[in-house]
Amino acid sequence: MYLYEIKQKFKGDQITDIKGTIRAELQQNKQLHSLPKHAEIAITAGSRGIENIVQILQEVILYLKEKDYRPFIVPAMGSHGGATAEGQVEVLHHLGITEESMGVPIRSSMETIKLGITSENLPVYMDKNAYQADGIIVINRIKAHTAFRGKVESGLSKMVAIGLGKQKGASFVHAQGASEMERNIMAMSKYAINNSPICMGLAIIENGYDQTAVIKGVAVQEWHEKEEELLKKSKAFMPSLPLSELDILVIEEMGKNYSGTGMDPNIIGRMRIDGVTEPTEINIKRILALDLSEQSHGNAQGIGLADFTTEKLIHKIDRKPTYMNALTSTFLKRVMFPMYYATEQESLEAAFLSLGPEVNRSEVDFIQVPNTLHLSRLYISESSLKKIDKDKVGYEIIRKFELQFENGEIKDRLLAGH
Repeated sequence: MYLYEIKQKFKGDQITDIKGTIRAELQQNKQLHSLPKHAEIAITAGSRGIENIVQILQEVILYLKEKDYRPFIVPAMGSHGGATAEGQVEVLHHLGITEESMGVPIRSSMETIKLGITSENLPVYMDKNAYQADGIIVINRIKAHTAFRGKVESGLSKMVAIGLGKQKGASFVHAQGASEMERNIMAMSKYAINNSPICMGLAIIENGYDQTAVIKGVAVQEWHEKEEELLKKSKAFMPSLPLSELDILVIEEMGKNYSGTGMDPNIIGRMRIDGVTEPTEINIKRILALDLSEQSHGNAQGIGLADFTTEKLIHKIDRKPTYMNALTSTFLKRVMFPMYYATEQESLEAAFLSLGPEVNRSEVDFIQVPNTLHLSRLYISESSLKKIDKDKVGYEIIRKFELQFENGEIKDRLLAGH
């Protein structure tokens, strides 16, 4: 089978002055500047795969120090890191967020304060260290969620309800299923904002090339309205595959650094959540995940979205964080193992065979991507290339080559280091 390497063209807005943008957004927030000198301010951190997150946090910290505040970092990641204080610090360290790089303490604990109960009878919890601070700045990327659709999805409100809520808060948000997640996040984050020292949010949006496109300060008085607006902008920037129907999609590497679900359901068109209807706008018959990223530290959340994988990936799975993530979210199907084989070649051969005995492989619609976050460069079969609507998808062809294997592994890779 011959493949073409192509480069897709996405909306490419990008911030060139991150420092200046952050300082301008912080300067505008009246509630932040109403805090007394030497006030302690908790800054949330924890979402993986955010470009420039180390610099963004550093610039926020430097600004606060200049204003004579005392900032510190709080891991805000629900049940991630195995739902332990040590595990969450380890996750931050692997993101480059350390006490040395930040110049401030990291206060990690799974201990929470119960703020109260919403009108929907939902208990609201908050990280004890954050709650006891004089102010909290919530920092997160705004993007489409991997389990539900709503006015707010993955972003500031989720960071408040789930991230700062730790394992307890995350469990209550997910307990009623994906269909209630938007309602729960909205209600719980609203209650938390009104009953805690949260003074502002700092929202990040990335473009189709995974570059920082927007950094926007959000006041508590306009929290959900502003987040809804930013989510629409984020979705307009979101990358996608050039075709909505495929026979085989090969994902070189899945992982928590690419998506909270390892492989983004918004890209592959699969949910696998009880009670949630599968998307119809994307139809991929077979998905093969080759490997698990080192940055996932064994958390293979989302492996159940694949049909085939490799022994290499299976052997990297740490069941403790993987299962904890699934138990907290209640999305158990997403961690059920697919068929797996000793080599990538055997796994891909099985994927081809599963399409049926009469399939002509030269006519198979096939795409290979590095992961579901970086989609600007990909490999595509000739059959698929001919089906791309050039009026809707901009791209350029880089080269043509033959699909080959070395020692059972696919020879040509998009991921750096292969």
